[in-house]
Amino acid sequence: MAMDETKTRVVILTDAYRISGQIDLVPGARITDFLHEARAFIAVTHAEVWEIGGRKVLAAPFINVSRDHIHVVTPES
Repeated sequence: MAMDETKTRVVILTDAYRISGQIDLVPGARITDFLHEARAFIAVTHAEVWEIGGRKVLAAPFINVSRDHIHVVTPES
């Protein structure tokens, strides 16, 4: 099964958490543009949330992440 072309795997860092998952990004769009146009929360699917210290906090099919708490977003490598 082919991966959905609008889904982009990302890592999001906040003060306390590292979140990995997928965001719905239009092909050719930049993550910076996505964040600039986002409202107060961004949707992350297939999400895993880890404490910065390394303990896994949760895994969920969907979470909303407050844009105000995001420090770094990068494509997952």
